[in-house]
Amino acid sequence: MKYDGQKMVGDDRKSVPERTLRLRKSVLLIALTLLLVVGGLTYAQSLYKYRGPDGEWIYSDRPPDDGSIAEIRALNNGKSEAGISVTHGFEGPRVLLTAHNQFFAPVEVVLQIENIRGLQFPNPDDKLRWVVPARSDLPLIGLDLLEDGSAPFLEYRFQYLAGDPDSRHRPPVAYRAPFAISTNYPVTQAYPEVATHTAPDSYHAIDIAMPIGTDIFAARDGVVFDVASNNFRGGLDPERDGPSANVVRILHDDGTYAIYAHLNTNSIRVKPGDRVRRGEYIADSGNTGFSSGPHLHFAVVRNAGMKIQSLPVLFAGERADTILPATGKVLTAY
Repeated sequence: MKYDGQKMVGDDRKSVPERTLRLRKSVLLIALTLLLVVGGLTYAQSLYKYRGPDGEWIYSDRPPDDGSIAEIRALNNGKSEAGISVTHGFEGPRVLLTAHNQFFAPVEVVLQIENIRGLQFPNPDDKLRWVVPARSDLPLIGLDLLEDGSAPFLEYRFQYLAGDPDSRHRPPVAYRAPFAISTNYPVTQAYPEVATHTAPDSYHAIDIAMPIGTDIFAARDGVVFDVASNNFRGGLDPERDGPSANVVRILHDDGTYAIYAHLNTNSIRVKPGDRVRRGEYIADSGNTGFSSGPHLHFAVVRNAGMKIQSLPVLFAGERADTILPATGKVLTAY
């Protein structure tokens, strides 16, 4: 899984070897990564600590320009340890595949049989697609051993995506602007005037310019299910810098979830499993990941059948009014 601050998917391939008395565990043939989220890679990045020209301490992802000595620290991304796995085992005269979801959110799992021998092939009409509830195990499919005496062999791939595809966006009230009440910040990107939000997973995402260290508050009640907190780097290379965004993902009661991205390093004050309330302080804004400058990337998305779909959002305005964010406009929190 690749962590780019917006998506969260996984892709893995396994095989069941010939059945013996001792070997009944999966052999991992290859692990593939797609574009995002939840569970996967832990990678290191270098933090340089050195004195500036006035004696101040500087922390950067780059060494000092003058070549002076700097302390170098290795950081991981503080990624959530939760993940999705699919295991198999022999249960009487069949092979049983079971999904294990460690996330505090439901996850859709799609199974693809790539090579099968000595086992009954699944019904071609079966979609081999399941929603695994949060923090649970779910038996997926049992494949009967053939009675011709041939040794069973199974090679399969599974993909997963956070969220229930049956979810629908039904916020009880307009969202709260995710910063302090009575403050305002300019919207630098919002649908339909977009520059980098050009795919369905980000069409309706909102970029809000604000200084690093600005308090970020939950826009809606929900359960935190994914966090990356220790990333330090930011830049304009999507391949290099995309996975370096600090992010909080919060699941809403209607099955959609909010993404708060580019957060400041080590500023996140929530963890997976926490239930947060609308207006609760969760982190500080930053400039981590694929970012041209300090800002908050805010989006509400749903799993639209193994595809992430961003959703239009209205913010609460003065009294009973609602605010539709627009590029170039100022957004005020009420």
